[in-house]
Amino acid sequence: MPEILTVNVNNKPAYDIYITKGFSELPDRIKTAGLEGKKAFIVTDTQVEGLYAEAVKEELSKVCPFVTVYAFPFGEKNKNLETVQTILKAMTEARFNRDDLVVALGGGVAGDIAGFCSAIYMRGIDVIQIPTTLLAQVDSSIGGKTGVDLDAYKNMVGAFKMPSLVYINIDTLKTLDGRQYASGMAEVLKYGLIMDEAFYEWLISRIYEINERDEEVLTEMIKTCCECKQKIVEKDPLEKGDRALLNFGHTIGHAIEKYKNFELLHGECVALGSVAAAFISWKKEKITRDEYYEIRDMFVPFDLPISIEDIDPDEIIRLTKSDKKASSDGIKFILLKKAGKAYIDRNVSDDDLRAGIDEIWFSDEDKRE
Repeated sequence: MPEILTVNVNNKPAYDIYITKGFSELPDRIKTAGLEGKKAFIVTDTQVEGLYAEAVKEELSKVCPFVTVYAFPFGEKNKNLETVQTILKAMTEARFNRDDLVVALGGGVAGDIAGFCSAIYMRGIDVIQIPTTLLAQVDSSIGGKTGVDLDAYKNMVGAFKMPSLVYINIDTLKTLDGRQYASGMAEVLKYGLIMDEAFYEWLISRIYEINERDEEVLTEMIKTCCECKQKIVEKDPLEKGDRALLNFGHTIGHAIEKYKNFELLHGECVALGSVAAAFISWKKEKITRDEYYEIRDMFVPFDLPISIEDIDPDEIIRLTKSDKKASSDGIKFILLKKAGKAYIDRNVSDDDLRAGIDEIWFSDEDKRE
């Protein structure tokens, strides 16, 4: 059952992605990663704490002389510098040093916060990622991007910090609620759309098994996503080039996420942003009309939104300009040449953005009709 992928950075093995069931193999993976004997500081949220913190602590205690748990309040609204400060203070008071270990346990929020803390505490200490949501398992736990939000600006403060291990226990998906599970599927579909048409078609052919969380299908799906991200991260670890392709759907998606004050889940916003990006791709004559509608409609059976009410398109456009991916050269907007082939477009105008946003915006005028 276990699947192992080794991620290389600068052409050297950097860390393993280990996909398995349960936490019982964690001590051996800690030894393999050369982390045995370190004190472990588990960072999680109050929701995941009650589900998995004790089990992880018990396994880590077999190879770590001291293990403690810090749980911050659940929710994206707590992904901020104030939470980081309280964690760093707790680490200091527990006398952790640069030879010790941070353990990120939870979804993308916990992974980003813990990773960022590990990057800046004493100028950097080891971190391992134990993602418990689908989104974190296929995306955010891999590649070393960490960060927190600054007011409403998503991931505006951050650092690159490669993990020493990513340990994926697919059993954790059994406790994931339906909305969170669907949110992760937006990132799964993204991989197919930007770089692997065969995988995209495989996903469509297995809608039932995926929605039923079939163990064998889930393992194959997660492994393939990890392989996709592995390829991009190895080629471009610090997002100087092709790694930007992973932001398909994220520019408008992040703007919606900020506009809605994080009331929508990240994956829900990515789905909306992906539909808008696919529409812009069609209008730029990169994909056909039929390709656009097929891409749009394939989000629906995975319980993801393709339209949204109560937004201000002009404000969404404004928010895209404050996204961290914006530069002096403009926004690196990710569009499609076809399913499985994405590219970076630096010439997406405000009119293009408006057209894409209008396509997903279910306005009051639409309701009257």
